[in-house]
Amino acid sequence: LQRADPSPPWIFQRLKAAVHYTVGCLCQEVAEDKDVQFSKQTIAAISEITFRQCENFAKDLEMFARHAKRSTVTTEDVKLLARRSNSLLKYITQKSEELTSSNMEQKEKKKKKSSAAKGGRTSGEHEAAVTESEDTNMA
Repeated sequence: LQRADPSPPWIFQRLKAAVHYTVGCLCQEVAEDKDVQFSKQTIAAISEITFRQCENFAKDLEMFARHAKRSTVTTEDVKLLARRSNSLLKYITQKSEELTSSNMEQKEKKKKKSSAAKGGRTSGEHEAAVTESEDTNMA
């Protein structure tokens, strides 16, 4: 089953160029740190392997989501993909928990702001006031 990709070909060229650039930077850092040299062919080979592996990861993530009858890839899919690398799985889990915690804090701040804007009432108090108002109008 082959899916037609709606992305124009130039997007893949830009992605490949970005991967190649990043691999080159990383190789340069390693070369300076370890006092070794990387040939242009080696950097190109590492870039190509990296790009192909990312394509495989993307296909696997899509399949994991599809298997779960979802159209969206979740952090659980990413964790499943990383399951063979304990250090990577630990890192992804930690970052996921940090993001979840940060999102919860943002939601709490928004609730407090909207509560303050409504005259300091909590949502429960606001609902009670609205219900009381509606009851008075019906009498």
